[in-house]
Amino acid sequence: SNTPAVIHQQIVPGDKLKLAVMAKGGGCENKSRFRMFKPTAEKAEIIDWVVDVVRRAGADACPPLIIGVGIGGNFELSCLLSKKALLRKLGERNSDRFYAKLEEDLLSAVNRLGLGPQGLGGDTTALDCLVETAPCHIASLPVAVNIECHSHRHKSAVI
Repeated sequence: SNTPAVIHQQIVPGDKLKLAVMAKGGGCENKSRFRMFKPTAEKAEIIDWVVDVVRRAGADACPPLIIGVGIGGNFELSCLLSKKALLRKLGERNSDRFYAKLEEDLLSAVNRLGLGPQGLGGDTTALDCLVETAPCHIASLPVAVNIECHSHRHKSAVI
C-alpha cells in the first residue's frame, strides 16, 4: 500500500477540475534530496549536485529514473515543485528555453553516470529530467530533487 495519501490542492480560475494522482514507491522517494544553494550558484554547480544525488541513490532508486527538480520558492515550495515536475509528460520540455536546456543538460549528465537499468550499467540511467521553477528571495536558492522509479505510475484527468 502507498498509504497514507498526501493530497495537495490549488485553487485556480475557471470551471474545470484537474485531478492528478501519483502512486510512488518508498525506495525512490527515500533518495530524494533538498539543498539550499547560495544565490550566486552557477548552473554547473546545480547540475553537479543533481548528478551526485542520483549517483548516491544508485540502484536503490530502481533506475532508469525520472528526475523532478524544483528550483526557487522556499524550502517547502521547491520540494513540491520537484514532485509537480514528475507529473509532466516525459520529453515535455519546460516552456522557458533556459530551463528546457537545463533539463536536457541534466539528463545528459545523469546518463553519463552509466548506472543503467537497475544499476547494472548502461547508457540509460534516467528517462527524463524535468524542472519546475518559482521566484525566490534574493538571499536564497532552494533546489529539490524528487526521484521517481521506472514504474512511474501516474494519471491526470480534467473534469
